[in-house]
Amino acid sequence: MTNARFLKACRREPVDATPVWFMRQAGRYMAEYRALRERHTLLDICRNPDLATEVTLQPVRRIEVDAAILFSDLLLPLEPMGLPFDFIKGEGPQIETPIESPEDIDKLRIFEPRESLSHVLEAIGLIQRELAGRVPLIGFAGAPFTLASYAIEGGHSNNFARTKSLMYGHPESWHRLCDMFATIIGDYLNAQIDAGVDAVQVFDSWVGTLSPADYREFALPHTKKIFDAIGTRVPTIHFGTGTATTLEDLRDAGGDVIGVDWRSPIDDAWERIGYDHAVQGNLDPTLLLGPVQRMFSQTDDILERVGGRPGHIFNLGHGILPTTPVEHVQMLAQYVHSSSRRR
Repeated sequence: MTNARFLKACRREPVDATPVWFMRQAGRYMAEYRALRERHTLLDICRNPDLATEVTLQPVRRIEVDAAILFSDLLLPLEPMGLPFDFIKGEGPQIETPIESPEDIDKLRIFEPRESLSHVLEAIGLIQRELAGRVPLIGFAGAPFTLASYAIEGGHSNNFARTKSLMYGHPESWHRLCDMFATIIGDYLNAQIDAGVDAVQVFDSWVGTLSPADYREFALPHTKKIFDAIGTRVPTIHFGTGTATTLEDLRDAGGDVIGVDWRSPIDDAWERIGYDHAVQGNLDPTLLLGPVQRMFSQTDDILERVGGRPGHIFNLGHGILPTTPVEHVQMLAQYVHSSSRRR
């Protein structure tokens, strides 16, 4: 498995073709997944190792991806901490009792992921048995800033006013909260590695709302704690969106591979990050909704900018959108492989 195309690219080793996988490659754009969702809620699937295994494998069966990613949700650690949540149709996740004050932080619990999230670890074992070495498996978790934002906002936010109000107004409490998240997530990802994942990705989906100075003060130390806890056990990927002004800071926070969204040309981004890191990205997910030739043209541009430099993993700048035709995803993966193949 160490010679898998994806893992070699994580280590910036030469590969026969550019590896490709897609964030949210398992999900609502696939008929098989929608059929399961008619009978099970998203949380039911996350909590049932057999169902999580099935959904993880669905895109591997139909698309030429070079990695599978564990089907789970980055909010799963919230409930055992004392922050139960559910998914509201059409609205996304909703925290039952969001954090409103420093006193609410005092009520949260550190927990043992190997006990409270054992179903996730069981799913990893089942998935690896089914994959049987076909492609590597990526585990993941949320970064402290993104988890704290969900916990404080109660769900998605357009301006993160509540999050920043607590962050600016009660910095000591903010750091205590994020340190708690960092401790839990570092342990959780190490538990996933123990269970058998081949690489891990840390999602900081909302970190683009921070200025570079705020990122360095309020987020970087806590995200770095997670990467330090993992060390060199497996390749690590650090993903965020809206990070055009903070790419160097994301690099400093940690990760062998730094995700680049579509707002930055990938060659410029890689130069800023440094060629001692691999990069992942960076096609706009909406291009998969339009004409195939435009999608291919932008793919050509990305591959041309990379220029065959070892250490590029092709991906989208964010997740596959639910209305994406599965045929476009299939064609894109094939196109990346055929266009980048090195003989």
